[in-house]
Amino acid sequence: MTMPGYKRVYVLRHAKSAWPEGVDDRERPLAGRGRRDAPAAGRWLRTAGRLPDLVVCSPARRTRETWELVRGELAAEPSAVYDDRLYAAELPELLGVLRETPEEVRAVLLIAHQPGVQELTLALAGDAAGDSLDRAREKFPTSAVAVLSVDGPWSGLAPGCARLTEFIVARGPKK
Repeated sequence: MTMPGYKRVYVLRHAKSAWPEGVDDRERPLAGRGRRDAPAAGRWLRTAGRLPDLVVCSPARRTRETWELVRGELAAEPSAVYDDRLYAAELPELLGVLRETPEEVRAVLLIAHQPGVQELTLALAGDAAGDSLDRAREKFPTSAVAVLSVDGPWSGLAPGCARLTEFIVARGPKK
């Protein structure tokens, strides 16, 4: 549950992608494992009560497919925006996109790529300590979700302004 005055950023690294020969990086689809893990991330978001009001997603095929599978598990239908700036984005671009979030949005889900998702999570959390932050610092695998609490306007997002409250790696059933 979001505390009064707090907002949440859910940072999701896309699910595991395939590497088909001759396919442009932007058009790489999800691998079988990715198609199993992405719904698990959606189920976790739903059961943990971490439902976004807005989704901002990279337009790459693997991120769009991740979102479609996550969305199928949610109990809500948030607005989704595909933003070209998220493809291969680094920290400044990711922060810029999030700073444009409308103030009425209480929770935003950002679906993007490594290493940007890890850089964003670690930068927003700053120098804080904790098990979730240690795990996010060590590795940010595919289908991982970082939950950050922010107190203040979206336009004021800056390094160290958030608290990393959860870090999970969603995995679907092995086949």
